[in-house]
Amino acid sequence: MVVNIGLSDNNRRAVVEILQPHLADLHVLYVKTRNYHWNVVGSRFQPLHEVFEEQYDTLEETIDAVAERIRALGEKAPGSMTEFLAMARLKEEPAGNFPTADAMLQNLLADHEAIIRQLREDIRTTDEKYGDTGTADFLTGLIEGHEKTAWMLRAFLE
Repeated sequence: MVVNIGLSDNNRRAVVEILQPHLADLHVLYVKTRNYHWNVVGSRFQPLHEVFEEQYDTLEETIDAVAERIRALGEKAPGSMTEFLAMARLKEEPAGNFPTADAMLQNLLADHEAIIRQLREDIRTTDEKYGDTGTADFLTGLIEGHEKTAWMLRAFLE
């Protein structure tokens, strides 16, 4: 079916190509956060266990929103781990590696900050280059969530 939303097919597809790696990064971050939730140990176990659960719940909602944005633009959302790992810019936690609680916090903070930096770049591109203010606004909303999470992670590290 033809998608007639005021964007050329080329611009619409280019925006989707920006969104797909975000979706992949969110999946990698979700799995990493869930891994840390299950495997955190030490004197801060309880609060970190709870915070990581809140964070992966939020990531799950964000994943759904990004996938739905891709669908709203008329394209299929990738849905396999093979696709996500091929597109992701973030790195998985190596198998069998269970970092300290502080290292977990630092790893998650670095990932959220990397996503924030990428989102800032992609907001400009989607708006200025491809004329998609809707996606630019959508990505702006995503920044707010990642900035709040980054702030909370920094607070645990101080």
